Amino acid sequence: MEMTYAKAGVNIDKKNLAIQSLVSQLGKTLRPRKKVGESLSKTGHFSGLIRLDDKRALAVSTDGVGTKILVAQALRKYDTIGIDLVAMNANDIICVGAEPLTMVDYIAIDDPDPEITREIGKGLAEGARIANISICGGEIAVLPEIVRGFDLVGLAVGIVDIDRIITGEKIKPGDAVIGLESSGIHSNGITLARKVLLKKHGINEKLFGKRTVGEELLTPTKIYVIEVMEVIKKVEVKGLANITGGGLGNLYRITKYGFLIDSLPEPQDIFKVIRKEGRVSEKEMYRTFNMGIGFCIVAAQEDAQKVINICRKNNTGAFIIGKVARGRGVRIKNFVLGY
Repeated sequence: MEMTYAKAGVNIDKKNLAIQSLVSQLGKTLRPRKKVGESLSKTGHFSGLIRLDDKRALAVSTDGVGTKILVAQALRKYDTIGIDLVAMNANDIICVGAEPLTMVDYIAIDDPDPEITREIGKGLAEGARIANISICGGEIAVLPEIVRGFDLVGLAVGIVDIDRIITGEKIKPGDAVIGLESSGIHSNGITLARKVLLKKHGINEKLFGKRTVGEELLTPTKIYVIEVMEVIKKVEVKGLANITGGGLGNLYRITKYGFLIDSLPEPQDIFKVIRKEGRVSEKEMYRTFNMGIGFCIVAAQEDAQKVINICRKNNTGAFIIGKVARGRGVRIKNFVLGY
């Protein structure tokens, strides 16, 4: 039987409906302070924006680590999930052209353990170093009647000049889509990955060369702040997309146009194993996982090589993976992803 993300317990379509239902009630809260980037809120962009003054806007994003925590608990290794937390938030902030400044973390835990929180702190500190941000505060909530183990969530803020906000409105058909390589599975689709891989393999089984199943799943999410900030300064960037839950379907969020993705690099081995052993369809793989591409930059064709050179200089693989097309949806091979 073919395995899907929904069968594993996560229904993306139902989640999107829940988000729409929630957001429909929140627009009126912005009246006291004029928001910016109307088109961003309409498309469900990666970061919210609020005007600070006539020149600057504050970018805000929140996200968590998800069921990657269960992998950390199984391995009793907690010193990298803090990197994931910084990545999940900072990578969203940069999608509007904002520079991440700081973030706070929230740990909901059933029984506070200083050793675990110390290790989480190590990852947070390393993630902050990579993203060039500070962590200015946080909260540990002891909730034994609500959580089992712990959950890890963060909120990040950044700043951007209003006339430098990247909304996607300048995107047009024919523009290049540059994909930035991921470090692996990142922090999305872990529920499906766990259901497939741990059904046949032990978490300490070496399945990926010298790496175990657990080590591969726990590989930290790549942080793209430094290279993307440099690209923004040197190239006219038209759109930015963080490839998280929903895979390359996240491109759908940044423009009214569609995408033809026809030059993807070979994904990492973990995705090939999940597809084969879980009998997961190719379309389901691309609507669940990043499939080797963790972030996308949209720019004019003549600027694409500049973007690639900057990313590679910062030790991030980058490739032209496709182009903007008329219509809607993200076409990959013989199927179309919506969002």
